[in-house]
Amino acid sequence: MANTTIQSDRDFQQLADPYRRELLAHCYRMLGSIHDAEDLVQETYLRAWRSYGDFEGRSSLRTWLYRIATNVCLTAIDQRGKRPMPSGLGAPSEEPERPVVASPEVPWLEPAPDTVLGADAADPATIVAARESTRLAFVAALQHLPAKQRVVLILRDVLKWRAAEVAELLGTSTAAVNSALQRARSQLEQDAPMRDELVEPTDPAQRDLLERYAKAFEDADIAGLIELFKKDVVWEMPPFPEWFVGAENVVRLIAAQCAPGPGDLRMVPAAANGQPAFGLYKRADDGVHRAYQLQVLSVTEHGVAHASVFFDTSLFPLFGLAERL
Repeated sequence: MANTTIQSDRDFQQLADPYRRELLAHCYRMLGSIHDAEDLVQETYLRAWRSYGDFEGRSSLRTWLYRIATNVCLTAIDQRGKRPMPSGLGAPSEEPERPVVASPEVPWLEPAPDTVLGADAADPATIVAARESTRLAFVAALQHLPAKQRVVLILRDVLKWRAAEVAELLGTSTAAVNSALQRARSQLEQDAPMRDELVEPTDPAQRDLLERYAKAFEDADIAGLIELFKKDVVWEMPPFPEWFVGAENVVRLIAAQCAPGPGDLRMVPAAANGQPAFGLYKRADDGVHRAYQLQVLSVTEHGVAHASVFFDTSLFPLFGLAERL
């Protein structure tokens, strides 16, 4: 009996492990937190392992795992609520020189490293689809949807489930699923990212702009950033609820709140949510550059359109970034 159990465990691990990364992406879209997503994937696999002996194969193993993960996520959303970005909570600030005050009690949205959410490199179409469905603005927009609408939109539009499959998972009718999908799509149109405007990460012009962007920070050429920002650039920085619109406002903010000198800041490239990112390090009084913020950028042909700046330095190890340089 013991050998049979061991073989069953091995069978489960061998069959289920290939789906771990896509389930992580699914839980991340649902929760907006890579830390929560990792915990929920672990919970999903624990539940699946415990009930694997009762799995009758009436659906594929992949579908069965998604059912478990989705229900785990719905329970978590009920308990933890949504994860916003500052721009989803109120109007932008008009006073860049005014000190900002952190709100650590808010469960802010988190970025996710491409190395964790990356799609199958052998399928370019899959890579593009995965990148679009994990962009930070898209995940942020999902957080505005009620939990059931969030599930329906992800399963139908991202994972391409049939309406009948979603209805079975949620214990509702196909008509109710289609109605929820229509409402979710309508809401998402108001908050969706600029898919058509964003420049692909492989674009040479983007690489040049990002190099100049990093150099401007490292040289403390803050005024020079105006040329790299779109005029209506958005800058937000959890855990601070204040956010800013306009290149001049953002430059004034950086100059007033950070006031860097040449060499005070260093930028290390990274990749998050299918977008370019930088780990920014700030020089301390002892001369050591320490982790300070993680910037995730939306870049168009006209410049940086959106900067999501995260001050949670616990994110750095997830991105393979050191705590100090």
